[in-house]
Amino acid sequence: MNPPVNPPKLHDCRDAFASTLERLAAENEMIVAVCNDSVGSSKLGGFKAKFGERLVNVGIAEQNMVGVGAGLANGGRLPFVCGAAPFLTGRSLEQIKADISYSNANVKLVGISSGMAYGELGPTHHSIEDFAWTRVLPNLPVIAPCDRIETAAAVAWAATYNGPCFLRLSRVGVPDLLPEGHRFELGKANLLRQGSDVTLIANGTLTHRIVKAAEILGERGIDARVLNLATVRPIDEEAIIDAARETGAIVTAEEHSIFGGLGSAVAEVVVDNAPVPMKRLGVPGVYAPTGSAEFLLDEYGMSPSAIADAAQALIKRK
Repeated sequence: MNPPVNPPKLHDCRDAFASTLERLAAENEMIVAVCNDSVGSSKLGGFKAKFGERLVNVGIAEQNMVGVGAGLANGGRLPFVCGAAPFLTGRSLEQIKADISYSNANVKLVGISSGMAYGELGPTHHSIEDFAWTRVLPNLPVIAPCDRIETAAAVAWAATYNGPCFLRLSRVGVPDLLPEGHRFELGKANLLRQGSDVTLIANGTLTHRIVKAAEILGERGIDARVLNLATVRPIDEEAIIDAARETGAIVTAEEHSIFGGLGSAVAEVVVDNAPVPMKRLGVPGVYAPTGSAEFLLDEYGMSPSAIADAAQALIKRK
């Protein structure tokens, strides 16, 4: 396919997170930010300039960072705990389990540069296990916004939600998909395109790719439904069951391992309620090599054309 004459503008969701957090902090003096020496990568420079006394930088000590966030919450503050997603989750899973999830602490965990956004830094910096680690924990909503608009809406929602949550944000630029003024609703999918032949489901950086895949399928005479499933837990079972029953086939795509992530969550709903053929696209249970996020997604079959090919092949199994 030829590239569009005027490609859509791409936005870094971290910018939407930072500007929204600054606005909320101006309205609510209980909001604090906690980070692991990641003021720059978490885009907290503006927050630091405006609310320096409310920024706690614990240094490269993620386990301590989560504990500090829990302590601040216990003291009545509203902490947003920010750090690179692979280290916030992988290094601190015990603290997230005991101090945040089990204690039901009102802490907002923000995993920055998720998926394979740090692609050039190699497997140690890839965060392709975080859905699996976090979605198994009780009391912890797991959210991966698809664009800057949903990011801002999810951050605003998190500030009003009485309990912990995990926000998964990439640094990879994505186009706008949702309308300005969109309000985030926990556990509700966004229907981006109606269709009857197959359903494509994604979140985060993959959502705009499945939208493009649906357009490719449309050119082939295939009517694809598109769901943005930002909330991995609690998941929108109704939207998934309707998709299974009405389209008869489901393809999931995620910047994550195919084990334990979005595809697994969708499959659990499908097998319990409306079994249909499925294809889970993601990293196939390996350590992804060094390379840009765009390269790695394409390498693992998640270019728009490859997603369309996978959907077309799946339809034959209906």
